[in-house]
Amino acid sequence: MSDTVPQTGTEPQARTAPEEREPEPEPEHDPAAPAPLGVPRTPTGHAEADAHLERLADADHLATDGHLEVYEDVHRGLRDALTALDARPGPAGPAGRPTVTPG
Repeated sequence: MSDTVPQTGTEPQARTAPEEREPEPEPEHDPAAPAPLGVPRTPTGHAEADAHLERLADADHLATDGHLEVYEDVHRGLRDALTALDARPGPAGPAGRPTVTPG
């Protein structure tokens, strides 16, 4: 009779070659993750306005809670650009009503 006891669970593990391993699962699509909206931005022909509108593309790479900052920044820039257009001096308009002095 033998005094050795067979050991269970100590058999050598078969090693898997790197090319035989199962591929890691691809990450699931996260609908809350930032994703480009694909909204086209048509140039206006006004360089300053176009630059502000292009800034909207920054929101494509942000989570939704970051969109507000971008939208407010673009709105502020467009508002300032429009205000600047109103403040530009234009050609001299007609003179005011002639003042008649009683005589």
